[in-house]
Amino acid sequence: MRIYPLSIRLITLSLSLVMFTGLTACSSDFDTMKARMDAIRAKPRGRVEPPPEFTPMPTFTYAAHQLRSPFIPPSTLEEFLARSTGKIVAPDFSRPQEYLEKFGIEALRMRGTLTKEGSPLFGLVEDSEGGVQRVKVGNYMGKNHGKIVEITPSQINLVEVVPDGRDGWVERPRSLVMADK
Repeated sequence: MRIYPLSIRLITLSLSLVMFTGLTACSSDFDTMKARMDAIRAKPRGRVEPPPEFTPMPTFTYAAHQLRSPFIPPSTLEEFLARSTGKIVAPDFSRPQEYLEKFGIEALRMRGTLTKEGSPLFGLVEDSEGGVQRVKVGNYMGKNHGKIVEITPSQINLVEVVPDGRDGWVERPRSLVMADK
């Protein structure tokens, strides 16, 4: 196929016309955009409102720390606490600490129980170092002077002596529940 010089000129002219039209359209859009930007810059600057004043909420004092936890079934734990009401509560700092008192209750896991004919139930407690200790009612464990008051096949109930926040001490029931693993 042979291209004639006239058709080459016609194609060149057409392309030139399209490019000129495109550039003209861009310049009119640019002028419109520039006019809008100038109008925005001419407006007075806005003022940011200061944040509202917030009044502090009154603090809430939890006063049910001596009540039985709803997650612990009624047991001898309630009896022990009922017997201890009316007396001054304080930990006995003169007694020697037992091995499980160097661990927090959260680090201890109940692993099982042992029974011996004619003797009470013993609990098996695993510490955070992997050792398993045998405990009985009256033993202490946990960093808050927790005294074991009951051992059942599924849990160990104890009463901790913790500061009450007013230079005194209160008793708080806790439980170790049988671990799954």
